[in-house]
Amino acid sequence: MSDILFIKTSSLGDVVHHMPAVTEARRHRPDAHLAWVVEEAFAPVVRLHPAVDEVIPVASRRWRGTLLRPRTFDEIGRFLGAIRKSRYDHIIDSQGLVRSAMIARLARGRRHGYDTSSIREKLASSLYDVRHAVDRDLHAIERNRILTGMALGYAPAGDIDFGLDPGPLRPAGAGRYAVLLHATARREKQWPEDRWIAAGRALQAGHLGLVVPFGDDVERDRSRRIAAALPQSEVPERRPLDAMARLLAGAAVVVGVDTGLVHLAAALRVPLVALFTGSNPRLTGPRGTGPIAIIGRNGGMPSVVDVVAAAERVIAS
Repeated sequence: MSDILFIKTSSLGDVVHHMPAVTEARRHRPDAHLAWVVEEAFAPVVRLHPAVDEVIPVASRRWRGTLLRPRTFDEIGRFLGAIRKSRYDHIIDSQGLVRSAMIARLARGRRHGYDTSSIREKLASSLYDVRHAVDRDLHAIERNRILTGMALGYAPAGDIDFGLDPGPLRPAGAGRYAVLLHATARREKQWPEDRWIAAGRALQAGHLGLVVPFGDDVERDRSRRIAAALPQSEVPERRPLDAMARLLAGAAVVVGVDTGLVHLAAALRVPLVALFTGSNPRLTGPRGTGPIAIIGRNGGMPSVVDVVAAAERVIAS
């Protein structure tokens, strides 16, 4: 049996994009022990993947502001113990950043990553033992699959398989509902509130309940304003990502801006409408085998009519 360590720490969309590579690695290495280093906030999602034997959470985002606290030293020590307890046959850093490459250096084993022509932070490439050339003009999912295949000695083939089974995740007796994912940290990716409200009314006219989740206090206030204009809509309490996966898995449709939860919905094969207003979907847009409609473009603003029509199409399909 071989030991393989994947390093893909964040963000949520990047973590989801790495899942097909792990699914494929399991097919080619059925007896391997597969471990994954991921930021603690995203660990609940990684634990849903049946091919992952071990999840090693890292809290680098939280540690930055608490480096001088004894508890942080203890947590870092436990993390180092977790990644150094085994000697890995292959360490694959598909994140391609200096911080992820440094994690790869801390682990014991043969380290694989992108070469300098294939990586955003070129210094990271110098920290790998084996460097692989992967076209930067490919979608992130394909880059992850190709890098992993090169490291493990096979050529990726076949459809994208995120490895997630939505069936067991669907909540029982929840009724038919749509999830509106308006929340994003980048202002240029947002869709105006009045358009969310108009689209929500159209979805309610199709006998769908509405769920409007949030991630922080600002997003919570926005969710509440949208829900206040849409009777019988729900603003759920903030919940961990495995619980969000269950919420998404049961939806009749998910409508969302370019954010990590949209990619999770695609991975769960939920009917999905993805709105792009300030980013380019070509290299990082949602992909999957479920019904997906991508509306808008970088610098564009999707209309309510187009979004509602797209929602009706993916629901019908």
